[in-house]
Amino acid sequence: MRRLFPVTDQTVPTTSADEREWSLDELAEAYAYPPPGPGEPRPWLRANMVSTLDGAAQHDGRSQPISTAADMRIFGTLRGLADVVVAGAETVRQEQYRPARARAEFAARREAAGQGPAPAIAVVTASLDLDFSLPLFTSPLVPTLVLTGAAAAPDRVAAAEKAGARVVIAGDGMGVDPARAVRALAGLGHTRLLTEGGPRLLGQFVAAGVLDELCLTVSPMLTAGDAQRIAGGPSVAVPQRFALMSLLEENGFLFGRYGRA
Repeated sequence: MRRLFPVTDQTVPTTSADEREWSLDELAEAYAYPPPGPGEPRPWLRANMVSTLDGAAQHDGRSQPISTAADMRIFGTLRGLADVVVAGAETVRQEQYRPARARAEFAARREAAGQGPAPAIAVVTASLDLDFSLPLFTSPLVPTLVLTGAAAAPDRVAAAEKAGARVVIAGDGMGVDPARAVRALAGLGHTRLLTEGGPRLLGQFVAAGVLDELCLTVSPMLTAGDAQRIAGGPSVAVPQRFALMSLLEENGFLFGRYGRA
């Protein structure tokens, strides 16, 4: 079963449910990035995360056990629309990231938007403690980006570049400044930004006030335990208000899209 709850002028009308799954074109329209305004296009940073009913963003260190097939279709759609996918090094290791692939279903849409065949993957890391022999670095369709600080170890920077990655400095010390990372990616022409976490990285984007949109899957599961929430780190001084833009439902999973209020 599927339902769509579009949000317009603070109302939430519903459409009748049917049994077919959402097509990729329908999902692409539902999750389209805002059209660029006049002048230089500004970056738009969206996050895509999943959470259980009791707030767990992972189970046994991975998000897959609390996901579903519809969630993965939206995951693929969001990647198909993005210029770059930003992820923390720990998430890249835990989720065993591979290069983003070109998908025929999004080829025409990407070409019309002036995008390449697939999004780049950008890994945020202070230590550059990554296995640069993995396909993510040695054989991506689009060169992988490594976002780090100016004080990063020169030998690790050299190893990343030798593997074919492009190192982007986005901080004055060891770590990455979230706002500077967004600006650096925009400077490379990547204005449609998608972060897939993990929780620590998302927390940094939230604290820096640079998150424009959150795509949140609420999984109808309970896990208990001490799993991380979707965003971690220090709390913000004043809670940030986001507005519901749309809501999809399938088999008890809720797929919400929230924008900065």
